Amino acid sequence: MDPNIIAASSTSNIQSFSIQFHIFNLLSLSNTNPLYNITRATNSENPSSIKPFSIIFPQKVMSESNIIENHSYPPIFRSPFNDTTRKLDLKDEQGEGAESTGTLDPLPLPLPLIDFQCLDDEKLDTACKEWGIFRLENHGVPSSLLRQLQEHAKTLFRLPFEAKQGLAKRCPIKYFWGTPALTSSGVALLRTSDALNMDWVEGLNVPVSQLHQHLQHIHHDPLINDFRDLLEDYRGHLTRIASTLFEAMINNLKLDLQQVKPCLDESTGLIRVYRYPRHTINEHVKGLHEHTDSSIISILSEDQVGGLQLLKDDKWLKVEPIPNTLVVNLGDMMQVLSDDEYKSVKHKVELNKNKERVSIGYFVFPEENTLINSSKYKPFSYNQFRAQVQQDIKLHGTKIGLQNFKLPHTSQTV
Repeated sequence: MDPNIIAASSTSNIQSFSIQFHIFNLLSLSNTNPLYNITRATNSENPSSIKPFSIIFPQKVMSESNIIENHSYPPIFRSPFNDTTRKLDLKDEQGEGAESTGTLDPLPLPLPLIDFQCLDDEKLDTACKEWGIFRLENHGVPSSLLRQLQEHAKTLFRLPFEAKQGLAKRCPIKYFWGTPALTSSGVALLRTSDALNMDWVEGLNVPVSQLHQHLQHIHHDPLINDFRDLLEDYRGHLTRIASTLFEAMINNLKLDLQQVKPCLDESTGLIRVYRYPRHTINEHVKGLHEHTDSSIISILSEDQVGGLQLLKDDKWLKVEPIPNTLVVNLGDMMQVLSDDEYKSVKHKVELNKNKERVSIGYFVFPEENTLINSSKYKPFSYNQFRAQVQQDIKLHGTKIGLQNFKLPHTSQTV
């Protein structure tokens, strides 16, 4: 077969389903974009006999995987197929590679390792105080489930950009890009319109409380239904892990579990599925800029590409992926609850030059109107905290976070 021609036929597997979906969308482009020459051949003697679609690309394009990948990204993230080092015609107002704090340690440092099946309270307490992040093994999430989630996520992300924008119809899965900061309704809060300073990430936002509500509704796309079922299964495992870890932390902090139980409200849980593009431009851009999570607990599963970095002792440390483990980090709400004994760790994501990265995060928060009390912070509810963060992003382009709520006599410790 001519390498410039790709034929897609009807099959039941996910990958071919995805390719058929792309072909359907590319057909609508062929009339307006000279890049594509798309035909559907028929037998002249038997017009009802329809052959598979043939997509003929110009000599410079060639690759089906490239055409799908490029048009699946937001337009601002796309790069020409024959140029992986293009320059954006945009100004980097903060300077190339600007970083607000810390220097990079070139060697990855292993995270504290916590065995979930044999939970050691002392090791957990030390990891929370000194790191604010740890790796979890023997967590009970089947490796087959983690693998299926990754495969389905990658297939969904390969859908055309316009198709992903329309996912929200009769579906709990909402698409976003350019920032992880979303309103409670899932609307993205872009902190900048400058491509070099935005977060080079796209994602799927899934409130876990809506997963069960939508299970009785069959989506017209079987790929969405299958992914939703996998997420519901995953949610069960993650709520089990989060609640167990939370109870152990509260016990270590010598707090009254019944009194603080509303500070981990399973109904507030979010699953975020992220895709980071390959670093295909000359300028330095980030997958995610330096930040802390607003959650009580965040739990991450990732592929083997890497890119996560954390700030410890004013140095950025690379976090190397390890198969069949989860990465758990503490958020702002846990730092408040612990009176600053536990850390809400600063972290970021750097892009890989050769591979895109897919990760799946679970975030759980306090009940929205529960008042959180601390000797070092003004009393506030998570609802108030979230509103303040959103206001900060709109006014300043960044999250200020806990500093807004710190009591004056303790502000110098932040």
